[in-house]
Formats: sequence, C-alpha cells, structure tokens
Amino acid sequence: MFGTLEALAQFSSSAGLRFRDPILLRTALTHRSYLNEHPDLDWEDNERLEYLGDAVLDFLLAEYLFLKLPNAAEGELTAMRAELVRRETLARFAAQLGIGGALFVGHGEAETGGRERP
Repeated sequence: MFGTLEALAQFSSSAGLRFRDPILLRTALTHRSYLNEHPDLDWEDNERLEYLGDAVLDFLLAEYLFLKLPNAAEGELTAMRAELVRRETLARFAAQLGIGGALFVGHGEAETGGRERP
C-alpha cells in the first residue's frame, strides 16, 4: 500500500495530522521519479515545495531559538539551527512520522531504498 491515496490517509491519521488541502499533501510526498513513470498524471513533484519548506523551516527554527534562548550568542544560535536542519536530524524525524510509506516514488527509487533514504 506504499505511495497510494490510502497510504496518504493512513499517514495523516497515524501522525495525528489533518490537512486542509490533500492535493498539497500529495504534491509534498511525490518524488519526481514517480511522475517519470506516470507521465499521464497531471501532478507536480515535491521539488518546489521542498525549496519553500527549507526556507520556512529555517525561519521558524531561527525565530524559536531566538525567543527561547535570549542570552545565546549569534554563533551558538546558528550552530543549534544548523544541527536541527541537518539531513540526518530531519530524516530521523521523517522516519518517526512514517513518511516513507506515504511517498509516491518510482519503482527504481523504491527498489534502491528511496523510501528510507535521508
């Protein structure tokens, strides 16, 4: 049931999240390899959302750390933010949420561990 609309619903439910726009969620979880194998679909892949999400996450973490640690120096805040947005840190969080099972990935990507790859 990987990479299906049912998997999206299961992911949302098990993560305790509600999404107002299921198409946006589907886009966020669609790897370009899936669309390469399904050219008939009128979907977008997640690359543009990934770009936006990186910027939003960076901003929100900067604000959070700035407010929570009023006496921290700029270099300390930068180091903490960098640690939180590292690929490995975000990959662990994604694994805890079970995002891999909801990803729409191409067959080759899935066969080479794309659902588990950071």
